[in-house]
Amino acid sequence: MPSRNGASSGLEGDSSVVVSEAPCFDSPFVDALGIERVTCSAGTCEVVLPLRSAHMNAWGIAHGGISMTLSDISLALAARSVADSDTGVLTIELKISFIQAGRGQLYARGRLLHRSAKMAYCEGEIVDGSGLLVAKSLGTFKYATKR
Repeated sequence: MPSRNGASSGLEGDSSVVVSEAPCFDSPFVDALGIERVTCSAGTCEVVLPLRSAHMNAWGIAHGGISMTLSDISLALAARSVADSDTGVLTIELKISFIQAGRGQLYARGRLLHRSAKMAYCEGEIVDGSGLLVAKSLGTFKYATKR
């Protein structure tokens, strides 16, 4: 994730990092967003979304629902990154604080704060391509397997 000084997220050189270009989420809603890249390691995940006109609100800035969705995805993937491959997560609670307008390319990064056998607690942030903070988020997720 770029910072104000142009520094990267630090995930790029780690051999335990999984990077997926043009990922498929097995969710028509999420797949249609156009997420360009997902980078995950144990307890951390970053997703990158170049904003398109379909993502904008009437003011010409990223719709708040885009920030909510990016937060949900990045936090959920951070929670899933430490679980078995057949385990998913269900969002129990998601809180976001919108700080300023999102423009250009958005970087959403989620971090696992704590996990128990059934629950995960995560935090995250979204910045734009200039490293300006767009939003902060907190989420609670329940681990589950499909029946």
